[in-house]
Amino acid sequence: MGRLLVTSCAAFAALGGFLFGYDSGIISSTIAQPQFVEYFQAPSDAQTGGIVSAFQGKCGAILGCLSVSGIGDSIGRKQLILLASVLSVIGSSLQGGAIHVGMLIAGRLLAGIAVGQLSSTVPIYCAEIAPPSIRGMLSGLLQWMLSWGFFAAQWIGYGCTQSTTSFQWRFPLSFQVVPALILACGILFLPESPRWLMEKDRVKEARTNLRRLHYNGKNEEFLALEFSEISQSIAADRLQKSYTFKQILTNPSWRRRLALGCGIQAFGQLSGINVINYYGPRIYESLGIETKESLMITGINGTTGIIENTIILLLIDRLGRVWPLAAGGFGMFSCMLINAVLNKQFPADAANANSDALRAMVAMNFVFQLAFQPLGNISWIYPAEIFPTEIRALGASLSALANWCLNLLFAQCSPIALAQIGFNYFYFFAATNLLSVVCYIMFYPETKGRTLEQMDELFEKVQNRSDLDDQKFATLQPGQNEGITHVEKA
Repeated sequence: MGRLLVTSCAAFAALGGFLFGYDSGIISSTIAQPQFVEYFQAPSDAQTGGIVSAFQGKCGAILGCLSVSGIGDSIGRKQLILLASVLSVIGSSLQGGAIHVGMLIAGRLLAGIAVGQLSSTVPIYCAEIAPPSIRGMLSGLLQWMLSWGFFAAQWIGYGCTQSTTSFQWRFPLSFQVVPALILACGILFLPESPRWLMEKDRVKEARTNLRRLHYNGKNEEFLALEFSEISQSIAADRLQKSYTFKQILTNPSWRRRLALGCGIQAFGQLSGINVINYYGPRIYESLGIETKESLMITGINGTTGIIENTIILLLIDRLGRVWPLAAGGFGMFSCMLINAVLNKQFPADAANANSDALRAMVAMNFVFQLAFQPLGNISWIYPAEIFPTEIRALGASLSALANWCLNLLFAQCSPIALAQIGFNYFYFFAATNLLSVVCYIMFYPETKGRTLEQMDELFEKVQNRSDLDDQKFATLQPGQNEGITHVEKA
């Protein structure tokens, strides 16, 4: 029952990922719809960038991320997901009913705040309720549901091209209300994170929830050991009394984790994935492909992305984190480089464009989608699992902040860059993907199979704990285990 419950809870909470994917994906087809262009009087490149980036900037996802630590640590993971769902309902309603650009942007800002909160909180919640053996899979459900959201957005956008009224763009934007309402109602029935409850000294509730989530009818010793390890880890972290951003930077172990968390999120954006997602129809237009056909290609790409993401999700706890990241990074580097070179040698806007080269460039976008899947999953898994409970919300939200800041930059600048330099823009992403491969191999430790409490040992924090007076905690240190082993060995 425990494994079924924990998987169900994580899967339902991951509806936040569906909202993330749908909100992100629907704008690419919306801004290309003829009725949208006509209604808003052919927005300029700068205006289009503003509509897209409102989701990330100003009071959008960036502020949503920044609010996670303060609000999430105060009210809990469940309540923050509920708050984000309500904000998403309001923002989606404003977008679907927009009568001018200002109203549309306001709706995008509110939806952005919601997604900023969800993108940080859902992986934390999933990581904190999951046993080590399937933590990667459950934390990666955010990206899996994101793929479903993107899939729904692209096909709904494509289907609405058949309309010749404002329904063509109003319905896709309004549809976001549905998953947001489902999440808002259902999250009330999910158990709160035992680790957050323990951090708030709600020990009885923490023990009850941990038993509900992890008990399988014959693992009493496992549960006792896990509960002890969580409580002792939190007690040790409290002695640090370091919860501000400045104080995190003065702790070498926490500073390193923050750098790695921000780095992996930054590489997600520096891969170029959202340039393709947001401006896919525009890229295909530059290849001479009409809007309706380009939306169909984007929809097919999203469909194959779900299959690829499912395979990665099922293998992530066997393959680990680092080598899938490195392999995917090299694949993305190759795709970006090939597309840039092909367009250089066989320009799409030439009088007699090479049709084989154009087809190859479209195919490279499909291969790129496959290569991105490891990073797409692990960029959310890794920050959610490497920080101690006391600063997990702050660390994960700051890591996600790096993602959203770069997302804002590329959303605003990419339409201008694509208009000015075309596929030469892809050389930049080829270079950053190659750089990411080097960083993964050199700097990122493997976290597969470890409990959240064992991350301190991985990042060499255990040496600080040997001086603690708490002898119970000392039993968890290597060489001093008085009959106690780590939970993944129990």
